[in-house]
Amino acid sequence: MTDVISPPAISAAGSPSAPPYDPRLTNDDLAPLKDQRWGSYNIFAFWMSDVHSVGGYVTAGSLFALGLASWQVLVSLLAGITIVYFFCNLVAKPSQVTGVPYPVICRSVFGVLGANIPAIIRGLIAVAWYGIQTFLASAALDVVLIKLFPSLAPYAVVEDYGFAGLSALGWVSFLTLWVLQACVFWRGMESIRRFIDFCGPAVYVVMFLLCGYLISKAGWSAIDLNLGTVTHTGLDALPVMLGAIALVVSYFSGPMLNFGDFSRYGRSFAAVKRGNFLGLPVNFLVFSLLVVITASLTLPVYGELITDPVETVARIDSTFAIVLGALTFAIATIGINIVANFISPAFDFSNVSPQRISWRAGGMIAAVGSVLITPWNLYNNPDVIHYTLETLGAFIGPLFGILIADYYLVRKQQVIVDDLFTMSEKGAYWYRKGYNPAAVIATVVGAVVAMIPVLFNDAPGMHTTAQYSWFIGCGLGFAVYHLLATRTRLAARVPENHSPTEKVA
Repeated sequence: MTDVISPPAISAAGSPSAPPYDPRLTNDDLAPLKDQRWGSYNIFAFWMSDVHSVGGYVTAGSLFALGLASWQVLVSLLAGITIVYFFCNLVAKPSQVTGVPYPVICRSVFGVLGANIPAIIRGLIAVAWYGIQTFLASAALDVVLIKLFPSLAPYAVVEDYGFAGLSALGWVSFLTLWVLQACVFWRGMESIRRFIDFCGPAVYVVMFLLCGYLISKAGWSAIDLNLGTVTHTGLDALPVMLGAIALVVSYFSGPMLNFGDFSRYGRSFAAVKRGNFLGLPVNFLVFSLLVVITASLTLPVYGELITDPVETVARIDSTFAIVLGALTFAIATIGINIVANFISPAFDFSNVSPQRISWRAGGMIAAVGSVLITPWNLYNNPDVIHYTLETLGAFIGPLFGILIADYYLVRKQQVIVDDLFTMSEKGAYWYRKGYNPAAVIATVVGAVVAMIPVLFNDAPGMHTTAQYSWFIGCGLGFAVYHLLATRTRLAARVPENHSPTEKVA
């Protein structure tokens, strides 16, 4: 059983009515939810939207091109996604049982003001990836526009018609999708739920159609689950398999950390777990098999291996098929962008100043920031992508480890919801100046140590070690926080006589 202090009554507008929460910590979007209505399918659709994108397609395909046999890749894939499934269940529970988003539940760990540390870290990372994913989706839209209007092709050349590193056509596509995403987001979570319920299945339809088309051209015998030559066998394959597992976990590390932003809408923790099981192990395995089958068939059909689904669709001799396929992948990428990189900074930035920054305002701050960083320049530089992925893991890992250690080991799954919204020094989550020093120290130690192999990537052994930056940061954050919070003067404040008014399983 989990002890959760019952939240106050919620008004029709969604804000707490009694007892009053501190306005410096509260707005309608951050307050505990009154109605938690998402079922297993909604969580399943969330993960479909998160997986079914151009980035997800390329990532899954890359696992089959590591020089491993297909069965070794499948074992690595299942191991990695099972870890993600297990961790997502862990991070989902505190937000589901309390009804509050990720930055608010972090107040129980970092302190009511210190929670801005993990919120801002996660928010800034999401801004960068929001821009990159919008750029990827805009590339698919470019394909559609050029196919429909061939005269636009010259405007896709950066050297001739470009500004800040992006072509004129690229700017049109990027800003079009930027506005579309903002419109979907602005309509609120219910509209977002309906949108992601559509996106994931839509990609499956196109993927099956594309796969069927390629099979009709090449025949069933052309399917090969090994996209490259098998070069690793026996014990020699183990390090590569471990690297593949780490890649899967790192790919999902962002949405995994702030999954509470979505699990808070779940009608029950059991429904969230069912949705996670369908959306992660089951869905990811089926999607990966579709990816590798489709990619392997591009070799006999087009004479080269193509791992980008948009490029594969562009080779089809049908304007309708190209438009349908490219638009579907663009819509799917919008789906992942909204769930993984729009919702998170919306809550995170709102948490910094709830009365000045609403959920919608927080999301628009992220959207504007995603343009200012010119994400196409980041994505076009392989070295920057390489460091970004590993740096993301180094900073997100400790935050994850600390949250899990605090909720499950230090506080024994006990959360006083009222105290998440009070600045009173009598509150369970108030520390000196509002910051829990144990959590801050654990974050710094975990991130700094995890960043060492990333920064010194060229040193012997560091390149391989950098792949595990998330695991290093997570493990250190977990261990250091647990040590400081339970055995030192920095012990976490865990009230014993809180007299819970409601028991929640």
